[in-house]
Formats: sequence, structure tokens, C-alpha cells
Amino acid sequence: MEVSEVKHVWEDVKSELKKTLPEHVFDTWIKPLEAVGFDNNIFALLTVHQMAVEIIRKNHYAQIKSALEKVLGQSVEFSLNYDADLAEKYKKEKQKERLKIKKDDDEKISKTMENLAQMQSFSNLNLKYRFDNFVVGENSRFAHAAAFAVAQNPAKKYNPLFIYGASGLGKTHLMQAIGHYIVFNKPKLKVRYIKTEEYVNELIKNLQHGGERNARMEKFRQKYRNIDVLLIDDIQFLESKTYTMEEIFHTFDTLHNNNKQIVITSDRLPKDIPTLPDRLRTRFEMGLVVDITPPDFETRVAILKNLAEQISMNIEFEVFEYIANNFVNNVRELEGAFNKVSAYADIEKVDVTLAYAKKVLNCEAMKKAITIDKVAKTAAEYYNVTLQDFKSSSRNQKVSSARHVAVYLAREITGKSFESIAEYFNKKHTTMLYSYEKIKEDLKTNKDLDRAISEIKNKLKD
Repeated sequence: MEVSEVKHVWEDVKSELKKTLPEHVFDTWIKPLEAVGFDNNIFALLTVHQMAVEIIRKNHYAQIKSALEKVLGQSVEFSLNYDADLAEKYKKEKQKERLKIKKDDDEKISKTMENLAQMQSFSNLNLKYRFDNFVVGENSRFAHAAAFAVAQNPAKKYNPLFIYGASGLGKTHLMQAIGHYIVFNKPKLKVRYIKTEEYVNELIKNLQHGGERNARMEKFRQKYRNIDVLLIDDIQFLESKTYTMEEIFHTFDTLHNNNKQIVITSDRLPKDIPTLPDRLRTRFEMGLVVDITPPDFETRVAILKNLAEQISMNIEFEVFEYIANNFVNNVRELEGAFNKVSAYADIEKVDVTLAYAKKVLNCEAMKKAITIDKVAKTAAEYYNVTLQDFKSSSRNQKVSSARHVAVYLAREITGKSFESIAEYFNKKHTTMLYSYEKIKEDLKTNKDLDRAISEIKNKLKD
């Protein structure tokens, strides 16, 4: 078969694969493949990514083979090899493409400044979070589909939309993407985004004595009730705040009864938020409840590629693989690692190579240094309790307080998932979340706690 015909066949095969594979998988692993021959019933493919040979054979072999056989109408095999020259050509082409995209984006942004001003002043949205730069993986496919459906038709279905998942997985991104889409495509609708913590602080300020308190409260209520789309982030901070719960309840009912869209995010299910009244819980659950979980390897690689493209930075593919293999818990830490490497490279005016990324991130040394067990032992020793106490069902205040600190430090220092920490402490995932958030909140006002945590951190360095 002539090379031109081989390439034509491969285009048809890619069309078949695009129907069945997730977009980020197709764009990362399939799209860059190049067909170079078809002899002895073997279809020859070349890849620009070294790791692609292993990943494609492991995860997508059957799908590619099936698509080839469907297009060719016969039983075939295929070979896949890495080509360094093709990889270099691919890098240069991608760099040109990124520069063109950046130029087009700059022109679009300049034409929409009026909309941006409206978003920032009234809606309280951040331009960073949009649907077009959200990487959809198996971990977020359903949540993304639901969010986009809400953005296209607010209050028509999925009202309220409740998105839950651990910190740093993209809940805020999806929520704000809904707001952006509506502002740009349905400019007559009023959108407002607010973090629950900010809502609480604003409510307290308006409740303070002095002046026209009733007038202030009425103005505050109308601010969140005289709108078309309300986006409430991190609703778990509502727990135990009785008056705020009352205000949220009435705001929810006012909006819902007037056919206005409500979107809520949380790090846990409504039923797992302590002290949440049943009348609020049932309202949060009356629409659609969807979750976001930690991204798999392929999605993490796609996210890193997307970040590099946004800043038009040419980065070796092996760097994406290295970061994706070492930062697995959430998108936020993945992005943090990427930003650290790219910032150092920009300051030092060097290319981002695998060796450079390893030098900057030093993942191997970090992993050896501190474990959950070491954190727990150090915290237990500091508070004069035992590891057995931590793992027991004891509700003793001394043990409980010390355990909260140990969980907080385990999460902050090791970066391990709440699931891993829960497994170590022999507790539920939601209990670990509660411990972490409690200490995080207490640190804002408790200087003794802040000092204790600093002392434990210093002991961990010894």
C-alpha cells in the first residue's frame, strides 16, 4: 500500500477512534501518531512520545486494532514505535500553534473587556476559570456534562446542581465556568458567585449594631435574591452557623420558587455536613448531586499539557509524565508543581527538561523525608498520647484535639489524599476532612495552636 493511501486510511481510523475515546485521551495519545506503512498485514505507526508506546499498548490496543479492522475490512495487527525526529518536528509545530492560539485569544479578550468588567464587578468571577480550559477526564466527565447543561439552560433542569469532591479537584473551576458561559452567552441574566466564608463575613458585618441595621440586612438579602444565577462555593463552611443557615434557607427558597438557578460546591455530600438541618439538606439534594474524583494519569498529563499551552511554553513531554507520576492527589497540587518548574525556568532563562524538573521539584527526596506515620508519631509525642489513641474510637478531648492536629499536618506536609490519611488513622474519609478544616479554621484566631503546629513542624525537621 502506498504511503499516501496509508495516511488516508489512518485519517479514517482516527475518525472512528474520536467517536469512542475521551477527548483528552485522543488529543494526547492518538492525534500525534503518524502512519508510515502497511506491509505483511501490519499497520506501522510512529509516536512522538516515548511513553506512548507502553500506555497505548496497555490501555488502547484493542480500540485501535478494532478501528483499523473496521476501516480496512480485514483482520490486522499494528506496530508502534517512538521516532525522535518526528518528535522534534512535532514540538516545533505545536509551538507555532500555541503562538497562533495565544494571538487569537488576545484579540478575543480585547473585544470582550466590557463583559469582563461586568463579570468582575457584579458577578465576582475570575477569567481563569472557563469551560474551554477545563480538562475533562473520567474523574470529571459527568460533573462537566451537568455543569455545561446548566450553563446552556439555567433553571431548566439540575436545579440546584450540587458538586462535591475533595479540595483542589476543579469544583470551583466548573462552577465559575457556568457563570462565565452565562455572562457571555446570556448577558441579560444576572450572575453572582460567592464563597460561603465570604457570605458569612458579609452577613456578620451587616448584623452589627449601629445605624440602619434593618435597611442593611434588606439590601444584603436583595443582593443574593434579586439575581438569576447564584453560585455558592464551599458550602461545608456553613456548618454550626445557625443564623447563616437560616439566611441561606430563605435565599434558596426565594430563588428556587422564582425559577432561578442555584449551583453549590462542597468537599462532601450534604448528608455528611455536620449540623446541617434536614430542611437544607433535602433542598441541596433535590436537584442533581455529582462528584469529582482525583484525575487518572492520562488526565493529569492532559492538564499539564494544557497549562503549558496556555503560557506558550515549550516543555519536554517527559516532564509532564514526571510531574503526573509524582503529584496524584488533586489538580491544585499538580498545577502548583507545574507553576514552580515553569517559574524557575523563566527566571533562570533555561529550557524545561526532565533533569531540570527533577532538580526543582526534588520529589524523590521529599517522599523519603516525611511520611504520615512520622507526622503522627511526632504529634502524638508532642501531646503525650499514643498512636493507639489516634487510631482508637476514643472521644477523649485531649486525644481528639491531638488527632485533629496530626491529620492537618499529615495533609499539609505529605500531600497525601484524605483517603490515604483516613486509612492510616483507621477513620472515615469525612472525619479526616472535618479534622483538617477545623484546624485550618482555628488557626485563624488561635495563636497557641499556631505555635504548637510550628513546634511540631520544627521537630519533624530534626
